[in-house]
Amino acid sequence: MASRENLRVLVIDDTKMSRRHSSQVLSQLKITQVVEAEDGEIAWEEMQKAEFDFLLLDWMMPKLSGIDLLKRIRADERFKTLVVFMITAEADRMHILEAIQAGVSDYIVKPMNPVALIEKINTRFK
Repeated sequence: MASRENLRVLVIDDTKMSRRHSSQVLSQLKITQVVEAEDGEIAWEEMQKAEFDFLLLDWMMPKLSGIDLLKRIRADERFKTLVVFMITAEADRMHILEAIQAGVSDYIVKPMNPVALIEKINTRFK
C-alpha cells in the first residue's frame, strides 16, 4: 500500500465548496494527490485514466448520481475492492441501506465532521 503522502484520491461532488472542504481535510493527513470531479460521469472518465486509492463520493449529482456511480464501480471487476466513502446529506435509513447493498465502504452524513473522515481514512490506510 502507498504511504499516505502517495495516496491518490478522487473527490466527487457537484458543489465546489464541498470538494474544497474535503481536499482541505485530506491535506491535514498530508494527502495532496487529489483529483476533483463535479459529477459521476466526469468521475468515471477520471477512473479510466488513472488509478485511485479511494473515492469521496456525494449522492445527489447531475448526470450520474453517486449511488449509480457506486453501482457501476462495483459492477466493474477492476474496482471491486476500491475504497469508496460516501459523503452525503442523504441521512435516512433507506439511503444508507441502499448504499451498503451497493457496496459502499463507509458512509458519512453531511455536514461532514472532518474528524469522522480522518478516523475512517486512518482506519483503512494506516
